[in-house]
Amino acid sequence: MLDVKYIAENAEEIKEIMSHRSGTYDVDKVRDLYFKRKELLVETEQRKAMRNRVSDEIAVIKRNKGDTTQLIAEMKALGEEIKKFDDELAQIDPVLKEAVLSIPNIPHSSVPVGKDESDNVEVRRWGEPRKASFELKPHWDIGANLGILDQPTAAKITGTRFTIYRGLGARLERAIINFMLDCHTANGYTEILPPFMVNRDSMYGTGQLPKFEEDAFSVKNNGYFLIPTAEVPVTNMHRGDVLDEKSLPIKYCAYTACFRAEAGSAGRDTRGLIRQHQFNKVELVKFVRPSESMAELEALTHDAESILQKLGLAYRVVCLCTGDTGFSSGKTYDIEVWMPSYNRYVEISSCSNFFDYQARRMNIKFKGESGSAFVHTLNGSGLAVGRTTAAILETYQNEDGSVTIPEALKPYMGAEIIR
Repeated sequence: MLDVKYIAENAEEIKEIMSHRSGTYDVDKVRDLYFKRKELLVETEQRKAMRNRVSDEIAVIKRNKGDTTQLIAEMKALGEEIKKFDDELAQIDPVLKEAVLSIPNIPHSSVPVGKDESDNVEVRRWGEPRKASFELKPHWDIGANLGILDQPTAAKITGTRFTIYRGLGARLERAIINFMLDCHTANGYTEILPPFMVNRDSMYGTGQLPKFEEDAFSVKNNGYFLIPTAEVPVTNMHRGDVLDEKSLPIKYCAYTACFRAEAGSAGRDTRGLIRQHQFNKVELVKFVRPSESMAELEALTHDAESILQKLGLAYRVVCLCTGDTGFSSGKTYDIEVWMPSYNRYVEISSCSNFFDYQARRMNIKFKGESGSAFVHTLNGSGLAVGRTTAAILETYQNEDGSVTIPEALKPYMGAEIIR
């Protein structure tokens, strides 16, 4: 979250910034509640100071056998006033907190101003999109023909937007996960296997709540949520911690299944592996010094890109504009892999710098010789596994319907081709 004092004292500037983000945000509510709370605190503290002073006077008068009846009556009335102010503060505090949590992060000055994804700016490309002398099939047809992707059976046992992987399809998914984890741990990331469910505080900490609760799967009767990304449990590992500055940067990678309701996405990418309610992902998470966070974002993005390069998959990197940048992010690069079936690039990773936005929500600080401050947090997919599987099936398909395994995955697969 943003600093509430900063929002209140710079309300007009914040409103101008928010006008370039998607959605509408009530900055005036935060400002009005902040100054109302400040006014109430002043009134309350003045009365409490008066009560303390008069209480001392009453004690002196009593020692001197004087009459304190009038003062005691006045203090009783003053106590009722204090209680009234305390009650008002108790009512304002949760409303103000919710109002602050509803304001998104401030985009970095290097983020292009724009309305939506059409205003995103391409940064670079790598590799050449697959071209073939035969008609390239979509991955859902390839998977069905090879008997390695089975959505009808998944729909029978669960519902739409789920997939069963069979045989070499299941092995391919597992091979990709292991390959990604091996690559990232070799680059200095510590592997984490976190819970796939988290509590409400964790969802608030990374910014999924309160705004995106409709996109989450909640677990009935116990207050848990199925995680939408490993970002949630892994970043919350240090909730409330004061980290040693010498330990920074801290770099984690984690495989998890991810669960998303995909509210509002009806009719979009419903076939195949692109938009599932459950999917696998390897996530990268960093805790860094504020002075190093922009450089660490570039490094994290390159770490995610390296997976696609090793797999020989063409991709591009785009910088998201203000209107397309995620709620908690200050700057985001999307990595988009080439998908022949779409004849376009499709997002396979988002790499984001949140600055101190998440750290303020979770109260994660670091301490060094110069004092303490909030850390900066970053994360990015390294990569979305199902989309990587889809890109491999489409890019490495052969005219006879088989799929050649990329060289980097052959040691993990124990096979060179899927027939």
